[in-house]
Amino acid sequence: QVQLVESGGGLVQAGGSLRLSCAASGTIFRFGTMGWYRQAPGKQRELVATTTSGGSTNYADSVKGRFTISRGNAKNTVYLQMNSLKPEDTAVYYCNVPFGGMEYWGKGTLVTVSS
Repeated sequence: QVQLVESGGGLVQAGGSLRLSCAASGTIFRFGTMGWYRQAPGKQRELVATTTSGGSTNYADSVKGRFTISRGNAKNTVYLQMNSLKPEDTAVYYCNVPFGGMEYWGKGTLVTVSS
């Protein structure tokens, strides 16, 4: 059973930075794609960024130039470096992995950006 655990969320002032981490367990295989999504209060969950094992990345327009997704040296870890944070970035951030025909999600980590 694949399990994803996020960490690194917290409270930060506008303009600040945070780094989120996601570590996966439960498989010997290396994931092809790993990603981050977020869900703000009263809104639908939305894509933030994804990365493939080949190094390709994809970002939501709202975070381009501010956020960077990267894979860790350890197998099946992914990071999200968030700079120049804005109050509208406030949300629960979820790690996501499509694998074996299923979608796996972590429990999320809360990011709060104060103005």
